Amino acid sequence: MIHTEHHCHILPGIDDGADSVETSLAMAELMKEQGVGRIVATPHFYAHREKSVERFLKKREEAFRALKKSSPAVGDIILGAEVAIENGLSKLPEIEKLAFQGTDVILLELPYRAYSHWMSDEIYDISTKFGLKVVIAHIHRYLDYYSKSDYEEILSAKAVFQVNNEAFGSFRERRFVKKLIKSGLPVIFGSDSHNMGSRKPNWDLLAKKADGKLIEESDSFIDKHIKKK
Repeated sequence: MIHTEHHCHILPGIDDGADSVETSLAMAELMKEQGVGRIVATPHFYAHREKSVERFLKKREEAFRALKKSSPAVGDIILGAEVAIENGLSKLPEIEKLAFQGTDVILLELPYRAYSHWMSDEIYDISTKFGLKVVIAHIHRYLDYYSKSDYEEILSAKAVFQVNNEAFGSFRERRFVKKLIKSGLPVIFGSDSHNMGSRKPNWDLLAKKADGKLIEESDSFIDKHIKKK
């Protein structure tokens, strides 16, 4: 089975992920060994830190070129971003360019703090204004921040919910994810790997703990969202 990695920080030197080309290559090699054949590189994008979307895209391209120059056979990498949800994000010019290249999919990260209704408003506005399919990153990571009713509002969004493979190694998070899946909500997987230490690729864990059919459905998600030319 060839997996699609939907969320990782493999590009060198652009965020808190891979600190060098060597680390990037080691991550790519481990993913290959674990059955990953397609990688979506999702460096962090914070609107309040970046001068513009275009400046971010330039930095991302430079990091990608450095990686490909070192090893042209590094594999199938799709460029994307993990876009932090901020108040007013939907008004940012050219936000659609942060979608996974060649698709209408954008990965959004909720803030690590108490839930506010403006977060759902931003998700809705980004989806409708730009015609994008929103994926909410590592939805299981907010159990300490959101109440049951908060989660109900977030999960009511017409979004896809990305789950980190690591969730299957935690009883609490695994239980949450299983309830999510049982309810019929769309789920895709990613390692959210940053390095070869504490946050290395862990597709072996997912293969052991998750239902094979769900993994297959996740692997084909991008193919359903490729933009027609």
